[in-house]
Parts: sequence; structure tokens; C-alpha cells
Amino acid sequence: MKMNKVLAMATSMLLCGAVFAGCGTSDGSSSSSSGGSSKSLIKVGIINNDPNESGYRTANVNDLKATFTKDNGYDASFSYSLKNEEQINYAQKYIQDSVDYLLISAADTAGWDTVLKDAKDAGVRVILFDRTIDADPSLYEASIVSDMDKEGEQAVDWLKSQNLTSYDIIHLQGVMGSAAQKGRSGALTKTASDLNWNIVVEQTAEWNAEKAQQIVQSAIDANKKFNVIYAENDDMAKGAVAALDKANISHGVGKDVVVMGFDCNKWALEELKAGNWNYDGQCNPFQSSYIVDIIGKLEKGETLSEKTIIMNEKGFDATTITDEDVQNYGI
Repeated sequence: MKMNKVLAMATSMLLCGAVFAGCGTSDGSSSSSSGGSSKSLIKVGIINNDPNESGYRTANVNDLKATFTKDNGYDASFSYSLKNEEQINYAQKYIQDSVDYLLISAADTAGWDTVLKDAKDAGVRVILFDRTIDADPSLYEASIVSDMDKEGEQAVDWLKSQNLTSYDIIHLQGVMGSAAQKGRSGALTKTASDLNWNIVVEQTAEWNAEKAQQIVQSAIDANKKFNVIYAENDDMAKGAVAALDKANISHGVGKDVVVMGFDCNKWALEELKAGNWNYDGQCNPFQSSYIVDIIGKLEKGETLSEKTIIMNEKGFDATTITDEDVQNYGI
């Protein structure tokens, strides 16, 4: 979404002076922002997924790290994991450390009630970002998220509109139980059932290109018939395409296999523009400016007008995408 992306980047630039990369480590270790004085800083614990999970996640992590610095008034610590139980352990530690705010992008939608109740009892304010969870809304202040169900519905509606003579689909799922996986899978599962589409292979590649390539290669080796790759992120689509290329199977506009991805990495949109892929669904990683706005209002004692902030997102078709789209929406 152009305005959201511009707003997020502009806010980070104004706050920070310069956006810097900070992918962090993928072993779940915590790190604090550096520089500035510790006086009157807002103490924040940020729990996120592995920065190396995908291009989307790297952009998301960098956006947060560029904003939540001591120079901007925050004493921030960062922890990463793709495992829900590890994230919950990090949350408990941050509560014990008496952070003011707990920011969470949950690996799984379930299992958060107890730790969120602990946070509330300790006076720690919780803000969800990027992903939803299944918990009583009274246990968190606000949620800044993509509508993952809508992302899936838009993608499946686009696929339906292609009017293929048959639908034989390899479905590459993200980390099971995550909001992104559930939303993007749910729409395909329902439509495939309603319209008798054939799901040839349905398997998680955990957002990983190499795992996706192995799954598609196995399908090719088993002589399975398919004409659609529905990959729940760009990296998995990239891995799938690598397997297709190795087997000399054509893909993209007017070719043998329709390729679909999500996240709108710039390189993925360029594949769309070149006609090598067919569809990419947007997922906006720039959420720090929204979080800063919410914290500012809470610090002033203001009442939030919205509990859930959903970012508008769109899907791109290879036959209509423009250079401007690539520049404006590519992450």
C-alpha cells in the first residue's frame, strides 16, 4: 500500500535520521538498541519471527529496529523465534524485566491467553503487530495487522478468474498455525472443495525456498500432473520455480504452470513484470509508525479510537503490473 509504506518510511526517517539494517540473529537471542541515554526511555520488548524467514520478515525487522532506538526514546530488546512456545518464554522474561510495552508478532495464533493475562496483571501493555492471535481483545491494547483471510480470498478469486481448463494445484504452505498460513490456506481449501479443484500436493515448506524446491521436485519426480503453484510466500514460489526450471517446465504468462506468491518483494514483482510469475499478493511489513502512534496516544492517556488497524493490501497480475507498481509496492 503506497501511502502506508511512504508513511512508515517517512516516520522512520524523521525519527531516526537514517534507516539501518538490523536483521539480528535467528537463534532467538535478545539484543538491545544502542546509543543515547537510558533516562526516561520507554522500555519495550519486541517478539518477532526469524528475521531470515523471508524478505518480508527482513523488511519488517529492519523497520522496527530503525524506529525503536534509544535516540528515539526507547530502550528496546528484540527476540526471535518461529516456535510459539519459545516466543511465550521470551514474553514471560520481558514481563519479569518490567518492560512498559510488549510488542508481539505471534508464531501461532493459539496459546497466548495465560501470558497476556500475566502481562495485564503486571501493568505491561501489549500491542500485536503483523499477525493476529486467538485471545480476548481486552488482553491487548491494539492490533496492527494484515487481513490474511482477505489476502487469501483475493488470490483465490484471481485464480478462479483465470478460467483454467483444469485446476491441479501444488499448495506450498507457510509455518502451520500462523495467521498468514491459516488465512492464505483457508481460502484455497474452501474454494478447492466447492469447485472440485485438485490439490495434487499440500505440504508446508515453512516459508523456505529450499524446502519448497524439494517438494516440487518430488512431485515432478513422481510424475504428478499440476498446472498451478500456490505458494504462500515469495521465497517458496522462488524455490518452486527453481524446480520447474531444472525440469524444463515452462511457467508464467501463457505457459504450462501458473505461479502465485505473496509478500511483494521487489524481485518477485520484477518476475511478475517479466511474465515469469502470474500473481503476487501484497503484505505490508512497515508497521512501526502505527505502533509509535499508538504508544504516543497511550502515553498521553488518550483512548484509542480503533482496537484493530487493518492495512489495505492488493494483489498484482503479471499482465497488468507496471514499473510504477514495482517501485511503489516492492519491498
